[in-house]
Amino acid sequence: MRKALIVLIALVVIATVVAMQSFYTVNQWESALVIRLGAPVAVVQTPGLKFKAPFIDSVVIFDRRLQLLEPPSEQVILGDQKRIVAQIYTRFRVTDPLRFYQSLHSMEVARAQLALSVDTAMRREFGQIDLPTLLSAGRPAVIHRVHADAKAKFAPMGLDVAEVRLHRADLPLETSQAIYDRMKSERQRQAKQLRAQGVQWAQEIEAKADRQRTVILSEAQRQAQITRGQGDAEANLILSNAQKGDPKFYTFYRSLQSYGKALADSAPVLLLTPDAEFLKALKSGPPETPADAK
Repeated sequence: MRKALIVLIALVVIATVVAMQSFYTVNQWESALVIRLGAPVAVVQTPGLKFKAPFIDSVVIFDRRLQLLEPPSEQVILGDQKRIVAQIYTRFRVTDPLRFYQSLHSMEVARAQLALSVDTAMRREFGQIDLPTLLSAGRPAVIHRVHADAKAKFAPMGLDVAEVRLHRADLPLETSQAIYDRMKSERQRQAKQLRAQGVQWAQEIEAKADRQRTVILSEAQRQAQITRGQGDAEANLILSNAQKGDPKFYTFYRSLQSYGKALADSAPVLLLTPDAEFLKALKSGPPETPADAK
């Protein structure tokens, strides 16, 4: 009885192992390649539970969804000898598991060869253009040629290169710093030039203003002298007429002017003798007019 139980358990274990080796599952986004004794014998595209010969068949599962290949950034020399840091990403999928297995065998090998091929095509195309072309509307055409090259090369291998895009294209750090320093020096030079030009303009404006000021002052002084001369002439004419009309009053007026000047220029105390001729007008007062005599 015990031996029978052991045999039964052994048969169950064997049956379980055989069943595990005989069935496999394919998901909706997968394809399967059945390999018998090292040679591919069948490609399974439909999802579900599938059967294979136990122990002699093996199954390789391939993901049919888009895969992303994003290698690290690399320095690339353009046609004008400018250096840039470029990064290209690629999307691809396995379309023919049999040809893919025969050509590339594994996804790791496929990724390595695809990255190398895209990098080579990118360097070849970028080496034929200059930096302004890469930064202009001509860039999509360049990337399209890289994509077409990779697509044509890997299509016979059962790999569809669906997309190639330029993720980033920057100047190297040392180049960016050199450009920044050059731009800074240029801006400083322009600032110095503008300051010097501003100083020159300020000096020209000040010189022009000084010339205008001198002209205006000279014209004002000339006009003032003319006006003063005309006033003096009119005053002399009035005094002359006054002298002719009333000589005594004119003499009295001139005496008052003399008193004003003398007293204005004298010290706080002025000593004079009472009988001084200078005080005659103060003692006698204004002369009598013809009206007062009447």
